[in-house]
Amino acid sequence: MPKKKLVYIWSLRNAAADKAGQDIAYKSGSRYMKSVLESLVEALNETGLGDQYSLEQVIYDDDAGSSADREKLKEYGFAYEPGKRWFYPPDLRVQGKPVNDLLLAIPSTYRREPLDAPGRAARKSEFEKHLLDTLRALKADIVVLDGLLIILDELVRPGAPFYRKIVNIHPGVTRADSPYERRGAYATLDALYGARGKKVINWKTMETVAVEPLHLTGASFHYVDNGIDSGEVIHDVLNTEIDENDTILELRWNNFNRSLFPALNEGLAIMAGQQASRCDAC
Repeated sequence: MPKKKLVYIWSLRNAAADKAGQDIAYKSGSRYMKSVLESLVEALNETGLGDQYSLEQVIYDDDAGSSADREKLKEYGFAYEPGKRWFYPPDLRVQGKPVNDLLLAIPSTYRREPLDAPGRAARKSEFEKHLLDTLRALKADIVVLDGLLIILDELVRPGAPFYRKIVNIHPGVTRADSPYERRGAYATLDALYGARGKKVINWKTMETVAVEPLHLTGASFHYVDNGIDSGEVIHDVLNTEIDENDTILELRWNNFNRSLFPALNEGLAIMAGQQASRCDAC
């Protein structure tokens, strides 16, 4: 069976917030913050996932024309430059190919406009069409989102060419029936507050209410729909203990290594198995 063509899409500014590719302060020492992309590359190089998938392209939506994006990426830039920080070892290779050679910018420039700007919706539609044309040209079989800081609309609607071919890896359990559910951009911070017996009910004012402490969090690998981390869950892992004295980066490090990386690898393996089963039934 030929390998499935995998395309990876992320927002560099999200990885920058995680200090990806850097040593971070961890308790009394330091630990290396491995990016999700670096972990995926290792899995494709070193495990059976490499027999199932080939990484075809790494797309990022960051906008070099945006002052806000430039500020968020000031430590890294928008492409690797010798002597500057980068999100993974610059000589990293995947299945024999330099990862840096796979990078492709498709900037979400519509974000420069206010939410209520008349032309914003049309420009967002143009951005998604650019993504669609690129995915079609690559003949992508599966698209993995990691920390993409935008909500897709047209690409994931029922009947769209990539409906149920786009999946997301999220640093929180997204099942609605789970007491450990943590969706959205504040999932890790939400879990940290939860371990301290608090629930943030307004992220702007940071107003909280008291709740029963929960000292676990995890990660979900799920289909992408038009909501925020609301798509059908393919696989999740709940394996990260929370120390209420953790910093946000300490908890991110723990959750990536104990739950998120396993959820991604195991989720991709499940999808490969499902594809194989369908082919066997043909």
